[in-house]
Amino acid sequence: MTDKLLLTALALAAGSALARAPLPAALAAVISLFLLRRHLERWALVGLALVLALGALRARAAIDEAAALHARVTEALGPPGRCEGEAIVLRSPVVQRGEPAAPGEERGEARIEVELVQGGCERGPLEGPLRARLHGAPEDLARGDHVRLVADLAPVHLFLNESLPDPRPSIARSGVAASGGIVDLERISRGQGIPAWIDRARAHVRRRIEATFHPEAEPLARALVLGETDLHEADNEAFRRSGLSHLLAVSGTHLVLAVAGLAAAARALLLRVTPLSARLDVGRISAALAIPTSWLYADFAGGSGSALRAAGMLSVVMLVRALGRRPSGVRAFGGSLLLAAILDPLVGSDPSFVLSAAATAGLLGLDRPIAHHLVRGPALVRAVLRPIATTLAAMVGCTPFLAMMTPSLSLLGILANLVAAPIGELAALPVCLLHATLAWAPPVERGAALLGSGALIAVRAVARVTSDLGGIVTFPPPTPSQLAAVALTALAAALAKDALRRGAALALGFAALLVLEQGAAHAGNAQGRLRVRTLDVGQGDSILVDLPDGKTMLIDGGGFMGSPVDTGTRVVLPVLRALRKERVDVVVLSHPHPDHFGGLVSTLPAIEVGELWDTGQGEDHGAGPTYASMLANLRHRKIPIRRPDTLCGKHVIGGATIEVLAPCPGFVPDESANDNSFVLRITYGRRSALLVGDAEAAAERSLIEKNPAALRADLLKLGHHGSRTSTTAPFLDAVRPSVALVCSGVRNRYGHPDPGVLASLRARAITIARTDRGGDIVWETDGEAVHLTRPSAR
Repeated sequence: MTDKLLLTALALAAGSALARAPLPAALAAVISLFLLRRHLERWALVGLALVLALGALRARAAIDEAAALHARVTEALGPPGRCEGEAIVLRSPVVQRGEPAAPGEERGEARIEVELVQGGCERGPLEGPLRARLHGAPEDLARGDHVRLVADLAPVHLFLNESLPDPRPSIARSGVAASGGIVDLERISRGQGIPAWIDRARAHVRRRIEATFHPEAEPLARALVLGETDLHEADNEAFRRSGLSHLLAVSGTHLVLAVAGLAAAARALLLRVTPLSARLDVGRISAALAIPTSWLYADFAGGSGSALRAAGMLSVVMLVRALGRRPSGVRAFGGSLLLAAILDPLVGSDPSFVLSAAATAGLLGLDRPIAHHLVRGPALVRAVLRPIATTLAAMVGCTPFLAMMTPSLSLLGILANLVAAPIGELAALPVCLLHATLAWAPPVERGAALLGSGALIAVRAVARVTSDLGGIVTFPPPTPSQLAAVALTALAAALAKDALRRGAALALGFAALLVLEQGAAHAGNAQGRLRVRTLDVGQGDSILVDLPDGKTMLIDGGGFMGSPVDTGTRVVLPVLRALRKERVDVVVLSHPHPDHFGGLVSTLPAIEVGELWDTGQGEDHGAGPTYASMLANLRHRKIPIRRPDTLCGKHVIGGATIEVLAPCPGFVPDESANDNSFVLRITYGRRSALLVGDAEAAAERSLIEKNPAALRADLLKLGHHGSRTSTTAPFLDAVRPSVALVCSGVRNRYGHPDPGVLASLRARAITIARTDRGGDIVWETDGEAVHLTRPSAR
């Protein structure tokens, strides 16, 4: 563990953690250096501290540059609009078809990344190159292709919420800050060189897989061979819940198996060339050949981060072998990590990197100790227990980081891996890779497709059975402090000189995790305070209200029409889990529009719900099957659904006073859903927040006529995302807020918030906080003082 190369790599990679979570990362760094003081010279400790600082500076600069890039693209593009010009294809096309096509139905198209080198958009000509991710591209494009295109473009929406991982490193890593769909595309010239040839080979293999594999196995084969994660939704969920997703990902394990197998085959062939094998070590030749092969295969398989890093690590091992030296697993691991951290200052923010590194560290550090204690008995029993030990070693390393990416892990995952891994890695993988080379022999190709289909469907069957059996453990995502504690525990255990000290380090680390978990739960609770958290869900509303006694309200869940992005699974549920909230006491659907209830559809079944407040207009007028299924699910769970006739007036809930001001005594059938929005005034002590849904001018006039004094509030959530149809001057004069919240997204076509509304707010010296300008907003009060966490403060 005191290998200086490995420690240097870890310090450089950890710089991204120091840049994103300075306090826990800095504390962990100080303690780490203290633990290492007896194992390293003073100059080495100072060097590690300097490397860590350098990594943090590089990471911070990359994040700031990504934020500036996104701001420039947002300013240049404005709302979604039509752009046209010439572009260069930068990334391999990725096909995502979704569910199987019906007979006669046209198949889907590809997603590509391009650099627009000249052209213009509705706002004017482009100033400088612009990188964009586009859907709807022809599948036969290749990197380097020069195209002329027309596309609908908009800035990428970040969904920037303080409780969730920062999304800006992905922009820093890719340089892509805009996305959209292709309207028309014409290829001007074809790309040349190895990347273009690889992409054409990918397209050829994709066509052969589609032509020869069983329809149920075809998406699985494309995932395994090409890295196109395009499973049917039911299969995707089964693989995720069973812990078998890695078997279909082009992971480092797959790359090592494939390239090492080719190197072994090359060595066997070279051994048969007697004049060559008699004079040279053919193992060194095959190792040298494996280095370019590993990079070519990683690129062909989609160029994922884990595959490229595995290629780097394998290249280090093979280079050492080609030079005639004995490779060291630890030094090869350290060398590959150092190379990755040098090339990418934010590599520590890449989930695939973290998982690959954690799994490898688990194998290097825990495989032998676990095997020593577990693998015992007769030879047959040991043969069964040995892969269990290896799987446990890798899973122990990965578990804290898997918790960041998925809310649940399967207790049956180890058994599922024992059954499915041999089928996937020793049968499906080699057969599917062999199939990619057999187009010249159709009968043999069909036979390979038949065998590969059978193996893949068998793996899927294991995933489905495991998923159906349950055994899923759900837990909250670890905080930065908890991840720092995990890292410190691993370091202390690795440095321990005997089993007793190692056990003490693990026990202390476990205790620290429990204490930090209590702290995270306390931080997510606003005991004695009223906290209004406006989530960044794009062009929509979702507001989480923490009441003074610990109860929680959720008002709306955001949502998009005709988009695969689910704000419930993308934002609302992760925020609730990060804040350690398993129950929401009151869910309010302000009105039945998709940008308000869309995210609730996936959120509500996953949490405990006390009651739902609904205006009733959606059910009376018909708001569609999604809305109806949401209510049906709540009724099946016997969760009360309350209407305005039982809600209008004042309620003391959670230590705060909640007034339902509209629609009272019920919704007005002739009014729009917007003007029938719930209007809530939440008061704690001397401070109030007024939340008006999408109420427009007519609703505002009605509220003023009823009781203008009841509208006075310190915080106003603007109606209808800041539209010019809301927030009239008389309404502002009645409310007299000091802070105005605007819930809107950079990808809205409506011009929200309206410049006239913003001017009216500024004229009254009202502080404006917008979710489209930096993410979620938190307003809280103890009943007297008020604190606002504005996006610009992050």
